[in-house]
Amino acid sequence: MSILAFIETWEGKFKKASFESAAYAAHVAKELNTEAIAVVINATDDPAALGAYGISKVYRVGDAGDFNNYVWANTIAAVAKETESTGVIISGTFGGKMIAPAVSIALEASLVTNISEKPSSTNPLTVRRSAFSSKGFVDYAVKSDRFILSLIPNGIGVPAPVDGTAEVTSFSPVMENAPEVKVHEVDRVRGKIPLPEAELVVSAGRGLKDASNWNIIEDLAESIGASTACSKPVSDMGWRPHSEHVGQTGIAINPNLYIAIGISGAIQHLAGVSASKKIVVINTDPEAPFFKAADYGIVGDAFEVVPKLTEAFKKFKAEN
Repeated sequence: MSILAFIETWEGKFKKASFESAAYAAHVAKELNTEAIAVVINATDDPAALGAYGISKVYRVGDAGDFNNYVWANTIAAVAKETESTGVIISGTFGGKMIAPAVSIALEASLVTNISEKPSSTNPLTVRRSAFSSKGFVDYAVKSDRFILSLIPNGIGVPAPVDGTAEVTSFSPVMENAPEVKVHEVDRVRGKIPLPEAELVVSAGRGLKDASNWNIIEDLAESIGASTACSKPVSDMGWRPHSEHVGQTGIAINPNLYIAIGISGAIQHLAGVSASKKIVVINTDPEAPFFKAADYGIVGDAFEVVPKLTEAFKKFKAEN
């Protein structure tokens, strides 16, 4: 018996969301009086380092080819069966959302997604997930023999690493019965923290009036080390890439701070950002719906407010 964490990588490097999965698996394992193990595919980082997050053993899978959710899921399920793992922890990233249901089917295990907290009980295992676009929460009691838990990225956080090294053993990818997947093109966003993992996000909408004005958003983001995002109309008009579109039909995010500039706050946008821990809204319209969801609001012209805010952040950093 053990708890298995799937450690996702980006270009071979460990992702912050995967450290969350490792630490969460270690916590659940401790509560169930068992060990936490992990499986990692196509990693260039040293899997032994996962011992710092409570993992005792890592199954390292290499030569698995380009991402194929069938191969990934079958491999994770094979490791779970070999190790008699009763639970599998997977981050709810884009890839994780493609993998978790397939692992659930392969293991005939229950699946709970959008988990935002550590289990409140282990008899039975009870977990809380967000629902209704993060407007509410639901507690689920898991009563199946096996379970899959999918975590909201950046929802629980990563504890400080401790001294520890995990044992590493090789495992072969399970390629049988998986349809062939051909990758024709990969469009990578480089030099930025992926939005689902970002702790600080600066976003803007049509209130910026033109794509050429986006420099004030980038300057503000750079001053606090934030990622940039946008509303759907902005990406539809081609002002910003679709990889920056946050909202119900874009990327759902969960940052510590979300600054929304020139965005009215349509319900579709709010659905993807309402899990933000703190929301700051800057808008010329005092009746903008977004103010109702904001922790802090500034009624004013973005072209006056944002540069002053940027300078204030720069001054604060220089003095501290």
